[in-house]
Amino acid sequence: MNDIASPSAEPASPEPADSAETLLDLRGIDKTFKRGSEEIQVLQKLDLQVPRGEFLALMGPSGSGKSTLLNLIGGLDRPSHGEIHVDNHRIDRLSDRKLATWRARNVGFVFQFYNLMPVLTAARNVELPLLLTRMNGARRRKHVATALDVVGLSHRVKHYPRQLSGGEQQRVGIARAIVTDPQLLLCDEPTGDLDRKSGDEILDLLQALNQHHGKTIIMVTHDPHAAERASRTLHLDKGRLNRED
Repeated sequence: MNDIASPSAEPASPEPADSAETLLDLRGIDKTFKRGSEEIQVLQKLDLQVPRGEFLALMGPSGSGKSTLLNLIGGLDRPSHGEIHVDNHRIDRLSDRKLATWRARNVGFVFQFYNLMPVLTAARNVELPLLLTRMNGARRRKHVATALDVVGLSHRVKHYPRQLSGGEQQRVGIARAIVTDPQLLLCDEPTGDLDRKSGDEILDLLQALNQHHGKTIIMVTHDPHAAERASRTLHLDKGRLNRED
């Protein structure tokens, strides 16, 4: 976790000269679900480009396709038509096995309801994604400690979710999302279950991960207050991107 563990460290390879290099490129995306004999089109001919290092907010009414789009970007689902390129790799053509490997290495997910395992401590919850790697126990513990330090919870490593506030549980969720040092963070209503103060603290943390650690962040939100923290806001309506702030 080079850039998480040591933000000032030199990168392993030179950064591209173009600071607006495209990380994510979606081309002509359609997504249709079947309900019995009925076909429901959720996304329609959607194009989207996200530069590396951007903090993008996606807004829109319920049922507009925001979470579906996030799942496609994160490799949790595949489009019915169209192409998804991430860092010049076309992920929609990968086999299930290769897609799972790509997702584990490149994407961190942050959910509205935290999705923590109640029987595991904060440290063990954060460690879960690392169990899918070949990393030994000592390295896993180091990465976990670093991720919890980044989110300000070094003093809560042995606490269980029931012993943490909602804001602290979401911080654990974010630590779990960044423990593999992914280049892309996908956040689905990350402040939706929090009060305003705790939500603002989570948004501060996401901004810091974007600005100081170089994470590209795509955040689905219904909250205009949360969207204000992003550098760009796109609006989905009936499966189409129809305006931009």
